[in-house]
Amino acid sequence: MPAFASVVIDVDSTLCGVEGIDFLAARRGPEMMQRIVALTDKAMKGEIPLESVYGHRLTTIAPTRGDIAALAAEYERTIASGAADAVAVMRAATVRLTLVSGGIREAITPVAQRLGFDDADVHAVSLRFDESGNYLDFDRSSPLATQTGKPVLVGALIDQGRLLRPVLAVGDGATDAELVGLVDTFAAYTGFARRPNVVAVADLEVASFAQLEQIVTGQH
Repeated sequence: MPAFASVVIDVDSTLCGVEGIDFLAARRGPEMMQRIVALTDKAMKGEIPLESVYGHRLTTIAPTRGDIAALAAEYERTIASGAADAVAVMRAATVRLTLVSGGIREAITPVAQRLGFDDADVHAVSLRFDESGNYLDFDRSSPLATQTGKPVLVGALIDQGRLLRPVLAVGDGATDAELVGLVDTFAAYTGFARRPNVVAVADLEVASFAQLEQIVTGQH
């Protein structure tokens, strides 16, 4: 019997070892990368609200469809060690798995499909492009582009019965830590980045997907 009925998994710097927006910024050169990384870092540390930088970062970078394809490949290249096996074991134990990310849906979908996630279990922010593949805008109705959006989305999934309790959420950033108090257990993922502000409020610290698998399946 698994210890948790459902697991909510972050993507950037948790499931995969890349911060998507920072990767896109790096494709625009070192100066752009430096500016955008500083903003991302402040948001993930909780020093500034995510919504204050979300649209600004995308407008500044203006990622094309080609950039998003490159990011999708990077997500697949940087899947956390043991993540695919852990996902398979948890799913076989009838645990409900959901990806919840403030990242870009079009870039995350390929790695999610590779890991066996249905589209309905992938929650991220969609972008809009023109016919030539140039960036137009992001889905401004998505709660995931805001600091407190993850509790809004996860709360709705719980209310709809799409996530069953007990729920474990795992992630590395301040937006993930917003889930504390809503989910039954919050685990700070430190396999790629260890943010003391997130670890401080977490119920658990998890450094690998093998460890996560043990906790979720009750072997820990």
